Amino acid sequence: MSVMGRTMRLLNATRRGIGICAVRTQGSVAKQKAQFDYQDALCLDSQLTEDEIMIRDSFRAYCQERLMPRILMANRHEVFDREIISEMGEMGVLGSTIKGKRRTIYCGNQEIY
Repeated sequence: MSVMGRTMRLLNATRRGIGICAVRTQGSVAKQKAQFDYQDALCLDSQLTEDEIMIRDSFRAYCQERLMPRILMANRHEVFDREIISEMGEMGVLGSTIKGKRRTIYCGNQEIY
């Protein structure tokens, strides 16, 4: 019998109510799926020190409480608030003020790597 004939017989059998069931052969218990945390997709929280967690939480609070409302209003009125840059510089979270290892310009001490 040709492949086409077998396929047609199989399709007709499923229409009549004779279904094809997959039988589990490996074991009786299915493996649990890994849980995905979309808020920490790279598991960064487990790699942070206590100081880094404190910095992250304080900057997150600043962004939610003070930065977000001002950005919303600046976007509505099409203006740029330079005060935001000054505040972020005072907090030490601007990229130009963070001391890095390589190819970083650290403006605080005028060191160039």
